[in-house]
Amino acid sequence: MADGRDDAADQLKQWKIHRGSQKPDVLTTGAGNPIGDKLNVLTVGPRGPLLVQDVVFTDEMAHFDRERIPERVVHAKGAGAFGYFEVTHDITQYCKAKVFEHIGKRTPLAIRFSTVAGESGSADTVRDPRGFAMKFYTEEGNWDLVGNNTPIFFIRDPMLTDQGIKNLSVEEAGRLASTDPDYAIRDLYNAIAKGNYPSWSFYIQVMTFEEAEKFPFNPFDLTKVWPHSDYPLIPVGKLVLNRNPANYFAEVEQMAYDPSNMPPGIEPSPDKMLQGRLFSYPDTHRHRLGPNYLQLPVNCPFRARVANYQRDGPMTVSDNQGGAPNYYPNSFTGPEDQPQFKQSRMFASGDVQRFNSANEDNVTQVREFYLKVLNEEERQRLCKNIAEHLKDAQLFIQKRAVKNFTDVHPKYGACIQALLDKYNAEGGKKDVIRTYTQSTTRMSVKERSNLCTALAVNLGMNLKLFGEIAASPGVPLHLMGLHS
Repeated sequence: MADGRDDAADQLKQWKIHRGSQKPDVLTTGAGNPIGDKLNVLTVGPRGPLLVQDVVFTDEMAHFDRERIPERVVHAKGAGAFGYFEVTHDITQYCKAKVFEHIGKRTPLAIRFSTVAGESGSADTVRDPRGFAMKFYTEEGNWDLVGNNTPIFFIRDPMLTDQGIKNLSVEEAGRLASTDPDYAIRDLYNAIAKGNYPSWSFYIQVMTFEEAEKFPFNPFDLTKVWPHSDYPLIPVGKLVLNRNPANYFAEVEQMAYDPSNMPPGIEPSPDKMLQGRLFSYPDTHRHRLGPNYLQLPVNCPFRARVANYQRDGPMTVSDNQGGAPNYYPNSFTGPEDQPQFKQSRMFASGDVQRFNSANEDNVTQVREFYLKVLNEEERQRLCKNIAEHLKDAQLFIQKRAVKNFTDVHPKYGACIQALLDKYNAEGGKKDVIRTYTQSTTRMSVKERSNLCTALAVNLGMNLKLFGEIAASPGVPLHLMGLHS
């Protein structure tokens, strides 16, 4: 920008420019009633109390008090943008979903990028996985893909950025966390505003059912990857982001991604993590946004026609499907199921129990990554980053963690241990493991009653009632903030 401000910082200026010569709109209440005086409240005299009849004030304050909705438990901080997915290669031999039906087909999409652990006001540059979620607005309903930028997660469709990968040093990331906590959000917004549209190449890997049955490990274990040498990346298309959100709350904070949104031709795998998310994601949205969250413009399947027997509920903003019957089956041409869209048939059998997968091979692929993917400089940096985060843990936890890294490779564990020894020596940590246990001394009923009575005097409580509670058999002392 001419004055040194970037596009993200100048959004209000751009809004004014886009309005051109339009005059300011008439200021109104939420009900659309014009407001004659915004700044001054109704009072009895210039210094008297406010009047309840000042509906301009109460309308404003009542809404202000309710502006915030519950933030996401994870992935609370994020940025969003809009664009399209274009098919560049034919994969109709693998998938019948319409989104892939011919080369050149474009499907509108919305993507949200996020950190994972931080709250909504946290910094973009802290060490944390980076989440991404994609919503494809197909003509057969929305298709939502959710994942992380780690090479291991519960989807098998790699996304490779066309911009390349650039990393921040630990020192630079720390500086930005305090000086520009919205660094990544700003970067995405400015790139799109300047026409430098970010894009990603979309690939799939394909494994047959027969190959899955004979695979040396569970192919749906999200801690594993499918070797590219055995299951090469098959190009599919390109994702491009070319529009910034006009309003962050409406189009990003209210975005709701749900991996159970699957148009015909796309079905869930038996991945346990995915199976749990098929319920937890939409249930989270119902809590955050309400049961009709799919009616919000950013979430609604606007390229498909919704027709079902769901009605009513808080904040119904559609026509509630008019006068159509709300029960099924019916004799009045209500929507009917379509057999051609049945999910594919699959065979499954086995004992029903809680199977523990902790003893499956958890180190081989990590060892391959450590020895063959990383160079020596990257290995040293990895060990240093791990040790710096582990140094403040208790010593027995440090030892337990180092054993896990040693199981991967002895040099991996030794490198981290050497750094921990250095940090522990600098911090004066002794090689002593302290454990804390509650006292096993038991008080008599009389001693307990006396103690409670003394506390009651200090707290100004009703002595008789308090003593009765304390003397009652079977009442745990932690109910009163005491521990035996």
